[in-house]
Amino acid sequence: MRRRPDQLASLLLRAEGWTTASALADALGVTPRSVRSYIAQLNARSAPAVAVESGPSGYRAERAVLAGLRREAEGATPQDRLHSLVRELLEAASGIDIHRTADRLHVSAATVESDLVRVRDLIGASGLQLQRSGPRVVLMGDELSQRRLVSRLAHQEMESGFSDLTTLRQTAGLESIDPAAFSPFKQELATRLGEQGFYVNELAVSDVILHVAIAADRVAHGRPLTGTHVDPSPQQEQIAQLLNTLSRKHFGTQMGAGDLHHLASLVLTRAVAPKGGNAEVALDPQIEATVSRAVQQAAHEYLVDIVHADFLRRLSLHVQNLVHRAKEQAWSRNPLTRSLKSTYPMVFQVAVSISSEVGEQLGLSIGDDEIAYIAMHVGGRLERSRRSETVLTATIVCPGYYELHELLRSRIDRSLGASVEVTAVETEMDPDWAEITTDLVLTTIEPPVPDERTVLLPPFLTDADTGRISAAAARRRRALRLARLRAELEHYFHPDAFIRPLTAGSEEEAIRSLGAPLVDLGVIDGDYIERAVIREQLSSTAFTDALAVPHALKMTAGRTALSVGVADGSLPWGESRVQFVVLVAFSEEDREAFQTIFEQLVEVFNERDSVQRLLRRGTDFAGFLDELTAVIDD
Repeated sequence: MRRRPDQLASLLLRAEGWTTASALADALGVTPRSVRSYIAQLNARSAPAVAVESGPSGYRAERAVLAGLRREAEGATPQDRLHSLVRELLEAASGIDIHRTADRLHVSAATVESDLVRVRDLIGASGLQLQRSGPRVVLMGDELSQRRLVSRLAHQEMESGFSDLTTLRQTAGLESIDPAAFSPFKQELATRLGEQGFYVNELAVSDVILHVAIAADRVAHGRPLTGTHVDPSPQQEQIAQLLNTLSRKHFGTQMGAGDLHHLASLVLTRAVAPKGGNAEVALDPQIEATVSRAVQQAAHEYLVDIVHADFLRRLSLHVQNLVHRAKEQAWSRNPLTRSLKSTYPMVFQVAVSISSEVGEQLGLSIGDDEIAYIAMHVGGRLERSRRSETVLTATIVCPGYYELHELLRSRIDRSLGASVEVTAVETEMDPDWAEITTDLVLTTIEPPVPDERTVLLPPFLTDADTGRISAAAARRRRALRLARLRAELEHYFHPDAFIRPLTAGSEEEAIRSLGAPLVDLGVIDGDYIERAVIREQLSSTAFTDALAVPHALKMTAGRTALSVGVADGSLPWGESRVQFVVLVAFSEEDREAFQTIFEQLVEVFNERDSVQRLLRRGTDFAGFLDELTAVIDD
């Protein structure tokens, strides 16, 4: 499969349900006609089976067929050919012959020469290099650097959509490892680490096991690590012994001290956190102070409740491990990075702020995957802080006999006390309905004018009744949240800051185009635009497949305003393509509005139907604002 059809296959395999031709075209930066052509190519290759099903709602992957087609295409794409070439270089101590390699791959020698240029780019900062003597090329570098290259190949395949262990085994060249051994190894490792006093990061432990498998395979081929740790800590020695036992049991490999201590270091800095007691570790005072300043600054900037001693300690320990990983250039991968950015953009933004300050103070360059782990720490802390903020107030209206209203209140408190707080009880047959101002009205008598707050109940609640109250509470929370958003959007959008079509060749060009009308309106100055460009370089603000939200880290705008750009088709943005770009300029006084607008705007643009509706009908500023409000109301 060529590159575009391969990318299309990835999109369809990741999608849930049907996807329209226009949505696929926008994601790929091509026309719907090209999408139909690519799908025809895929189905031709899979004949007589169908790889992609078509229907009135668009296209949908026949997953088994399409995934199998991609596996059969091994070596057909430039990416596959590059990985095959790297594996051959890793395995051949004496190097490869360009002409023989070209014959094996069924390409020209010139194509292999071109691929070698890409290999040099791939290994640029890894400590490895290619040495050339006539047609023979040798990969030079130490064993640890070569293992990191194997790990990088596996991660690139996972990013391309391959997730089964058999494919990863083939991609990374781990032919001596049985894929069936991965799962029991992981389960037993997690159990035993828990028994030794550690919390296990299930996301990161899979990456560690990949490194264990790489080590086992390299040792089996006579390429062990030596002398990586001269004086291991007691914790490191303890985990090394555990890894030795498990690698012999599950992979059938006896590793030496160099391999075991290196892998134990990876476990300690990536996959575990101490529960306390014997597993507790000391914190570097400089790192602890740096993290504390960064968290306090982010808490002030974004009005978030994250300055807590337990949170600061856990995050400081994470950053301390991050520093160790940075020294070895052994970054952790996070499979949830994409979903965290699109689902919790505000949390991710707070993490970017913390990462920026920590990176600047400690001399680190922190990538998206590592930022995502910090976002998970932030999200956990905010979730604890927000629980009390989600409680709705309620009035019970229950005229009746003796203690009926008390029984009703007791049942509501027991069933819904975490989300609904009864603040008033009315026992009159004809209460003043207009005076009831709580979020919900839970009544046993019919009100004269029912509204969205009202839930009509029997005196004795059933489980179904409490379910109806929960559903009404959820609707009310959303209505209150969206009502605030509608009012804020009408205040912050401006007709002069609406550009359709937005044309730009880069993220920076788009940011400058959208910033210009805000400068003319006196909202921001040129410095704000420069800082928005710098913020974009830290981490892409493409928070969904359709929307980028560039902004500066500091809220220094004269007032809060949004500048909107709508592309005809889509624009390249980081590793994605987007159709909408909203430059956000926030003032210090509107910090609280930042969270509401930021999260809700991304939520709207995370729904494909809403995006298509805004594209079709939001042809001018008035139409865009009308449709955005209508989409929010839906």
